[in-house]
Amino acid sequence: MQTQVTLRLSDRLYRSATRLAAGVKRPVRAVLTDVLSSALDAWDVKEDAIEHWSDQRVLSQCDAQMSLRQSERLSELLDRQQSGQLTVDEKPELWALMASTRQDNCVKPKPWRKPCGGLQAQRNA
Repeated sequence: MQTQVTLRLSDRLYRSATRLAAGVKRPVRAVLTDVLSSALDAWDVKEDAIEHWSDQRVLSQCDAQMSLRQSERLSELLDRQQSGQLTVDEKPELWALMASTRQDNCVKPKPWRKPCGGLQAQRNA
């Protein structure tokens, strides 16, 4: 199934899209669809809702952290984005790191404590 959408793009964004389309020898419409799809896929969380996770999975996710190398790279890319120096090639990497951070943070809004009798049992009480 497809839905047709009309977008208003800035001149700068449209020029970038036409240059990319010319470079890959594809129609602008197809390039914009691919770019938008890639961008949204990077942000799309395809996981089950946390309510359906096992206790072990919840605890494991709470303990998960971004590696120091990833954290430093994310900071570098954010700095480059803030200063307007982020390249087209770096954007997908930034999106992926941001999605990873968002996914980690969506499970850690507050500190978790070790369950007594399991998280499922406490939730159903």
